[in-house]
Amino acid sequence: MLRILVIGSLVLAIYAFVDCAMTPQDNVRRFPKWAWLLIIMFFNFLLGPIAWFIFGRPRKFPGTGGTKRRIIPPDDNPDFLRKI
Repeated sequence: MLRILVIGSLVLAIYAFVDCAMTPQDNVRRFPKWAWLLIIMFFNFLLGPIAWFIFGRPRKFPGTGGTKRRIIPPDDNPDFLRKI
């Protein structure tokens, strides 16, 4: 059981490190990217990656409050159908 927890936390730390390294500097929140990489590396195997995912990772859809704008296909769009 302990091995599973250690391996899982190691995988989480590696994933968070790679995710942070691949994220553009302009999208990183709270701290600079180099600081997040150090936090992920040195603050335990769980605390650093969890902090990255909660506080540092960019939001999915910035500026829209977390909601994605829905695209309506032309055959369901009443404005498009009126123009035909």
